[in-house]
Amino acid sequence: MENWVLFFVIVVGVPVIAGVANDIFKRWTALKEKQLEHAAVLAADKAAAQTAHLERLEQRMRVLERIATDKGSDLAAEIEDLRAEPRAN
Repeated sequence: MENWVLFFVIVVGVPVIAGVANDIFKRWTALKEKQLEHAAVLAADKAAAQTAHLERLEQRMRVLERIATDKGSDLAAEIEDLRAEPRAN
C-alpha cells in the first residue's frame, strides 16, 4: 500500500507541483518585466522634462550673456522684456 502512495506522489504530485511552481515563476517574471518597463518610461519622461528645462535655461543664459556684453542703450528695455516673459517651471 505504501508503495502505491509513493508511486502516486512521484508520478502525479511532483509534476503538478513543478507545473504550479513554473506558472508562479512565469507570472513573477512577467510582473518584474512590467515594473522595469514602467520604470524605464518614467525615467525617459523625467529625462525629457529635464532636457526641456535645461534648454530653456540655456536660452535665457544666452540672452543674459548678450545683454551683459551688449554696449547698446536698449539694456533696460531688454531686461524688462525678460521680466515680462512667463516663467516655466
